[in-house]
Amino acid sequence: MLYLPRLLVLAQGSSEGLTPLTAFDNALREAGIDNLNLIRVSSIMPKDARFGAKPDLPVGTLVPTVYTQIHSNVPGEFVSAVIGAGKGPEGGVLMEYHHKGRADDAESVVQKMIEEGFERRGWELQETRFATAEHKVDRLGCACAAVLLLDSEPVDH
Repeated sequence: MLYLPRLLVLAQGSSEGLTPLTAFDNALREAGIDNLNLIRVSSIMPKDARFGAKPDLPVGTLVPTVYTQIHSNVPGEFVSAVIGAGKGPEGGVLMEYHHKGRADDAESVVQKMIEEGFERRGWELQETRFATAEHKVDRLGCACAAVLLLDSEPVDH
């Protein structure tokens, strides 16, 4: 059976940790998605999907997710993670990017990625949203951004 997501939830977080993994886990906690099992998927948005708030989900729920993350152990360095969601009448694209630097620079890159994705498909871009995390590293920091694809319904093909 195939499923089509109807609800897109943007999330972002940043944090410190003792290891890259715990910094990532703490950033997920700040984003409010730490107790979910994120299943990484590629980045196409169904045309009828809507943006909304994350519903209460049981611990351990398997959730299709587009996400990106970056960590650094260089004190004072900025790390940024961005997911951009571009939507139009035909559907949309979710573009992820992370880098060592400020978030506004990362958002500019993602905006261009969205525009290219729409142009190549011959689609009309009507709306753009971002999930953006920026973190100034103290000891070992992480920034992450995600889009959860929820409220799926079965699709016959």
